[in-house]
Amino acid sequence: QTQLMESGGGLVQSGGSLRLSCTAAGMRFEGYAMVWFRQAPGKARLGVSCISTHNGYTVYVDSVKGRFTTSRDDAKNTLTLQMTSLKPEDTAMYYCARAPVSFCSGTWFHEADYTNWGQGTQVTVSS
Repeated sequence: QTQLMESGGGLVQSGGSLRLSCTAAGMRFEGYAMVWFRQAPGKARLGVSCISTHNGYTVYVDSVKGRFTTSRDDAKNTLTLQMTSLKPEDTAMYYCARAPVSFCSGTWFHEADYTNWGQGTQVTVSS
């Protein structure tokens, strides 16, 4: 049985930081690009960051560039998202997902490309 597990969310004041983690049972991250998504209430789930399996190439949506950093440790089967300078608009449920390919494709931020989802971890940023 495949299960993705996100953790590290919480309530933080604007300008604060959080570090999210993702691991999995029954699924290896090695060889696949890994993506962080988020979904705010009433909005679609959209990709936030992607990290390829080659050279750790990363890509971010404009709204988090310079504030969020994603990294991976394939030996530990772990994906992380370091979030700094958090804003109220970052409030959302955050999910990790394994891409079907090893690289961050042109559609990496579309949830339709992904089939396995965990429960997510809630991030709430107060103003």
